[in-house]
Amino acid sequence: MASVSIVAQDKKEDIVPKKKVTNKGKFFVVWGWNWASYTNSDIHFKGENYDFTLYNVKAQDRQTKFSFNDYFNPGRVTIPQNNYRIGYFFKENYTVSIGVDHMKYVMIADQDVKINGNINIGNAKYDGAYSNETINLAADFLRFEHTDGLNYVNVEVKRFDDVSHWFGLNLENLQINLTEGLGLGILYPRTNTTLLGMERHDEFHLSGYGTSVAAGVNIAFLKHFYIQADLKGGYIYMSDVKTTYNPADKASQSFYFLENTILLGGKFRL
Repeated sequence: MASVSIVAQDKKEDIVPKKKVTNKGKFFVVWGWNWASYTNSDIHFKGENYDFTLYNVKAQDRQTKFSFNDYFNPGRVTIPQNNYRIGYFFKENYTVSIGVDHMKYVMIADQDVKINGNINIGNAKYDGAYSNETINLAADFLRFEHTDGLNYVNVEVKRFDDVSHWFGLNLENLQINLTEGLGLGILYPRTNTTLLGMERHDEFHLSGYGTSVAAGVNIAFLKHFYIQADLKGGYIYMSDVKTTYNPADKASQSFYFLENTILLGGKFRL
């Protein structure tokens, strides 16, 4: 009878679940990279002696060609499109964080678009009144990009759900989580613009706001580290984009974005 009791006890011990790693009260930091795409945008330019709108302007991001030096050298890691964030697990499954999505937005050069409005700056080539006409965005007319960058500084609230059991995993040092969340923030781009032959502008400026939603997969390992892949979509509205060094000159635009990210993170207690 004693041997039977021992066998039963051993089997019971075999099915005891591993100790669960808890998150509540932990801080976390994240660094990673992004790839982004943008919807077409109507861009309104207004200043001294001009007021016009360009319609359905196409833009793309600007990826830095991969090299270990550019992506991992501490002195150069801000060159590629990147994301960084710090946050806190205020509940076991919920976080609040603040961070920057450093995307890059580049108007595609030399495209043909529709234009409405007027230009009267003493430029014989482009002065005139426009009514739904087609114009080519040549270098002497416009170069327009937020490349250092389209900086979406935002606060996010996210939920984490451990789904390790979906894959038959019951490990203390490995968790698979689904994440979903909402974000809200400001746009602080460094806009590089050359407009109608005027002096090139290239400075940071608070230009508007954005909102976003995100979902992804988080793989946590060794209790303190994780890798995460997110898909984020959002809306950006910039009402005050600086285009020249004249305070009267500005542009406004709005568009939707889709952002893919790969993130590396760590969790810790203070």
